[in-house]
Amino acid sequence: MHVDVLDLRNFYYRTNLGRVAQRAIRNKVIEIWPEAKGQTVAGFGFAAPLLRPFIADARRVVSLMPGQQGVMAWPAGEENLSVLCPETMWPLPTGMVDKLILLHGLETGDQPNLVLEECNRVLGPGGRAMFIVPNRTGMWARRDKTPFGYGRPYSQGQLDAQLRKAGFQPEAHKSALFSPPSHKRFWLRSSQLLESMGTRVATFVAGGVLIVEVSKQAYRPAGTAAAPLAKRSIVGAAEGVAAQTAEPV
Repeated sequence: MHVDVLDLRNFYYRTNLGRVAQRAIRNKVIEIWPEAKGQTVAGFGFAAPLLRPFIADARRVVSLMPGQQGVMAWPAGEENLSVLCPETMWPLPTGMVDKLILLHGLETGDQPNLVLEECNRVLGPGGRAMFIVPNRTGMWARRDKTPFGYGRPYSQGQLDAQLRKAGFQPEAHKSALFSPPSHKRFWLRSSQLLESMGTRVATFVAGGVLIVEVSKQAYRPAGTAAAPLAKRSIVGAAEGVAAQTAEPV
């Protein structure tokens, strides 16, 4: 089940714990992808908090939000870059995306295998995707007071196996959220120290989320065919995305 977009927005932008989680995960994303100059960057689920660092240099950025979750205008006060879309029919041309991030998009989806089909379809040659999911052995997956307590948590082996089956090759593994999912001031203040210590000591055991960067295999296993592009349509407003698709002048 998808978490409601209002709950996600309130967690990441209006609570101290959400800001801690946003910073910890985004730091790992930037560590793997320090830039995306001239590239097309997309996110699915609620990846908006992780996409902002790429807005300045990327050719275009789009945040795809599934219909079951709902959509919000993003970024706040700027040209809209978010789109409401069906979970398994994204309004993007085949091979358009260079970098793709999924946050709260795989583990909460009703049809994860078809979501992975769409990921594979929209990635272009040499494209990379990053999947961020709750760690089955971590503390965050056991607390339903955060978005990471919903859906299907994964072990590292389970996630890698599902991604390989969908035609992806895991390239890098990270973990984040080593501080407890607590709103208490002590843990919030200690979060950066705990992130630093956790990365060195217990990467895939204690971290609240698993992060896997994958590449697209040239020859992928046969699977469910994606719907023809002609049948795809945008469910929500996409003015900001449409504006970005024009060539720069």
